[in-house]
Amino acid sequence: MNTTPAGSLRLAALLATFMQSANLPLPNAVLRLIQGSMSMTDDQAGWIFTSYLAASAITMPIAQWLAGRYGLKRVYQTALAVFVLGLLLATLASTPLAFIGARIIQGLASGVLAPLSMAIALETLPMEKRAKFGATWTAIVLLGIVSGPSIGGWVAEHFGWRPIFYISLPLSAYIFLVIALLLAEKKAEKRPTFDFFGFGTFTLGLISLQMLLDRGERLDWFASTEIWLEAIGCALGLYLFLMHVLTAKVHFLNKRLFSDRNFVLSTVIFFAVGFVLLSTMALTSPMLDEILGYPPDTTGSLTIPRGMGLVGAFLLMGRVPERFDRRFFVAAGVAIVVYANWLMLGYSPLMDWWPVALAGAIQGIGIGLLMPSLTKVAFSTLDPTLRPEGTGFFNLSRVYGSTLGVAIVQLYFFNNTHAMHMALASHLTPYSAAAQSVATSLQAMAGLNEMITGQAAFIGVVGQFKILMFAMLVVSPLVIFLRKPVATN
Repeated sequence: MNTTPAGSLRLAALLATFMQSANLPLPNAVLRLIQGSMSMTDDQAGWIFTSYLAASAITMPIAQWLAGRYGLKRVYQTALAVFVLGLLLATLASTPLAFIGARIIQGLASGVLAPLSMAIALETLPMEKRAKFGATWTAIVLLGIVSGPSIGGWVAEHFGWRPIFYISLPLSAYIFLVIALLLAEKKAEKRPTFDFFGFGTFTLGLISLQMLLDRGERLDWFASTEIWLEAIGCALGLYLFLMHVLTAKVHFLNKRLFSDRNFVLSTVIFFAVGFVLLSTMALTSPMLDEILGYPPDTTGSLTIPRGMGLVGAFLLMGRVPERFDRRFFVAAGVAIVVYANWLMLGYSPLMDWWPVALAGAIQGIGIGLLMPSLTKVAFSTLDPTLRPEGTGFFNLSRVYGSTLGVAIVQLYFFNNTHAMHMALASHLTPYSAAAQSVATSLQAMAGLNEMITGQAAFIGVVGQFKILMFAMLVVSPLVIFLRKPVATN
């Protein structure tokens, strides 16, 4: 282990990167326990992920501006303290609103910690090693995302669900101490500027869309004034942002980014990757935990094959010689992810853990091939002066893909489960054999209804894997239009 100040700072930054990414899916394997302790509805459970993601997406674009304006060290330590506050509030929460509020606080801090952790780590490296560090940082992010449910599941099985947030406290204290002792304060020499109008309208549009998707089913869509306000906010925000991009000379997204074909197409595909990865996890763990009755530690451990496949393939891609065309690996990665989601369509209530582990491992391999190859393709033709800004937007596309993906699959899951419940129950008449085989007591009828609800929910989950498969199929033709990557500087 490198014990130099630079090495200690880099380690602390990587630990912070892992911590903030692992806390996103950390409650995934214990949703049933969280819902039961707080009387949380199914749609509110979906907010556990979307609130964290949406909050991260709000603060991520302004992290560098905050560091330049107020100082990197001060902003980083403040974000770390806010993150710890969110962890503590989550352990103390007794109502759904309080818990979701704690997750929003965690997400707001996470959106600052992620890019600034990378900036701190890069500062500790010689210039010639910085170009290749992005792969290491991304691997740490992915490791956190895929290992979070297994960590949370194991801790919850032995100690309850609230202590899953305690495990980040000593890690946060170590990171805070290292930053306090070893990181010199750094501000921008010139007072930095930021396009708050463009950022504000962009955020208004996407957050309004997020709220519309999250709240629409619960509030009966456009029968609710709130949904109308969110729809108007979405349309107005995106319209103003588009007009701002087309008319303003300077804004927080440089128009030159969108003149590079490889960058634009790769960003769209990366959005789909984010849409699929976290949405799959948000569906699989509740399916195992709530519908099939697996204990939290088993539910969490079944995310390990996906993580091993993803990180293994990701690291293997780092050893592929430059002469190999990365477009081939992009196409192979997309095809493997589509195949993995096709396997998920064959899930059955009678299956054991093996199909879940196999499909997860295959999906992980596909995404592990896809992400580094896509990054190489995206930035190989981009003007080097645009790469810092492009990196932020590229990663932001994955975050928005994840938050919208989770919201959409949750929405269709509730609709499909309700429709399937009605379809299955319609066959239970007083004259059907199934109805005659149970007693007429309320307890027996309640048991029959629970069985139908479970079957409907399982069919609803499997139906969402089809949406994820189609999401990758829709973007797959874009691979054909990618230019051959050139060597990056």
